[in-house]
Amino acid sequence: MPWQVLIGNVAAVALVISVWMHLHYKFYRLSRVQAELGFGLMMGLGAVLSMLLSVEVDSGYYLDLRSTLLAVSAVYGGPLAVLMTAVLTCVQRISMGGAGVEPALISIMLVSAFGLVLHFLFGRGVADVRKALACAVMVASVTLAMSIFHRGGWSHITTVSLAAIGVKFAATLAAACVITYFHAFTLERDILKAALTQAPDFHYVKDRNSRFVVTNLNVARNHDRTKSSEMVGLTDFDLYPRETAQAFFDREQEIMASGEPLVDFEEPLVEEDGRERWFLTSKIPLRNRHGDLVGLAGVTRDITEKKRLVQEALDSKNVLSQAMTEMSDGLAMFNPEGRLVFCNDQYRAAFPRSAHARQPGAGITDILQAVVRSGERVDVSPDAVDDWIEISAAQLFLTQDSEIPMFDGRWLRQRTRLAADGSALVVVSDITSMKDSEERLTQLALKMKGLADTDALTGIANRRVFDEAISEEFARARRAESSLGLLLIDVDHFKAYNDTYGHLEGDNCLRVIGEVLRSITKRPSDLAARFGGEEFAILLPGTDRDGALRLARMLRSALHRRAIPHSESSKAIVTVSIGVANISDRFATPAELVSAADQALYAAKKHGRDRVEAAAHQARAA
Repeated sequence: MPWQVLIGNVAAVALVISVWMHLHYKFYRLSRVQAELGFGLMMGLGAVLSMLLSVEVDSGYYLDLRSTLLAVSAVYGGPLAVLMTAVLTCVQRISMGGAGVEPALISIMLVSAFGLVLHFLFGRGVADVRKALACAVMVASVTLAMSIFHRGGWSHITTVSLAAIGVKFAATLAAACVITYFHAFTLERDILKAALTQAPDFHYVKDRNSRFVVTNLNVARNHDRTKSSEMVGLTDFDLYPRETAQAFFDREQEIMASGEPLVDFEEPLVEEDGRERWFLTSKIPLRNRHGDLVGLAGVTRDITEKKRLVQEALDSKNVLSQAMTEMSDGLAMFNPEGRLVFCNDQYRAAFPRSAHARQPGAGITDILQAVVRSGERVDVSPDAVDDWIEISAAQLFLTQDSEIPMFDGRWLRQRTRLAADGSALVVVSDITSMKDSEERLTQLALKMKGLADTDALTGIANRRVFDEAISEEFARARRAESSLGLLLIDVDHFKAYNDTYGHLEGDNCLRVIGEVLRSITKRPSDLAARFGGEEFAILLPGTDRDGALRLARMLRSALHRRAIPHSESSKAIVTVSIGVANISDRFATPAELVSAADQALYAAKKHGRDRVEAAAHQARAA
């Protein structure tokens, strides 16, 4: 009788697990919590059924397989599942009554607790033979322990009890293995379903008559369906215009007839609103395990956006190519390794002697060697060719602008800019006209500066230049503790000369005096200037008092030799009076030096003109 009960319990356990497997497959959309509670409920009902089929082996003690279902619920379902199973089991056992209620409840708690330990020990996602074996061993161990406790020792354990424990072990192991297999199967199914359902492309399977057998959700939504099941049994004739559907049908029938797959086939599709979409399709014939044709599987990808981007890229490339062809500047791109990736014809034309070396794939060092060999640039020294090549190659990867003088007189401006990936963009422009304009402007500026610094009448420096020069030379002489001489010169009786000979002759007289001043100031540092009206000045850096007096006398003598007629002068020729001053500690400013020379000039005029006088603290000289 007990064996029949155990066999009935095993059948009940198998039935419960089988029912759960079918229900779980049907209700795969359940959440994790719902699945755990459902699993616990099913295992709990199985435990109740097992207890209803139990046999009383002793007063108040029953033999059944509730421990198997409790263990499976705890190990494979988790806390929520075993809680549901344990509650149903405890309620049923209490309702059955008898002397063994308390040990039974303890057994239920022990199996549940140890089952949860195994659940967390192996992990929720693990389902293998080791886990199943551990579950069976745990049930057998708890059952044996409770039997020893109930029987009052190991010596009272009967052969029947050991056989019952063995049956529980086997039943639990079998149930756990079935659950393990079911979990693996479910996982594979879920992965496949997730891959098919969540894939961004259109996946579908058709039978031999091109009717949809299964599709993913994207296919259904693309055809205004909410469920994949709504696509089953439909054909392309139900979804597209007849001409389009016929083309699809003929192509699929050809694939199945020939057995040759269709891979990456691009096809356009014009929708009802006139918008064109592009699809990339692959289809393969399907055969069963016997090799018989059963249909085809297909995957279609919407590549409309990709086609648009490709077309835009082609359009941009054409525009860029046209722009580079029409632009006047040369353009070149070098990769991070210094190799020429691209250049337009204008770039090669800018360097006619090394154009043959400026081809895609050429290294910058090879190009520079061609420049040197051909003598294309006039700024390359023959004595430092290797150094120039090395430095110029390194400068390719510096953001800079440079100007290049060419062998034929042209000037090129080369602008180098670095990209984010380390490549270098080089733009070359012909700036020969600009350089010519710059040169003309420079010459004009120098000429204008000369005009601005020169007295228009006498051709010597003007007062502004003299004022700037005396300030600079005075400061330099004070710093270096060197000499600085100054001559102030005034034409004697010049007003009378103008009144007698006229202003034009007066201007000629001043020009001659300017020539005399230039003739006696030989050193580049000396400066002869028109001080104002008929007054002149000579600034003599590094000249002491004696040297300044000597130069003053030379000037007076040179003017005598010119013998410019002057009927109103007592000497009958044009003469000058000269005041000489030299820097000393008592001159704190250039103005004091000029004032001293002016006082000496006044003294020369006072003492009869046509003479040279030194400053008051210096000796007088006739």
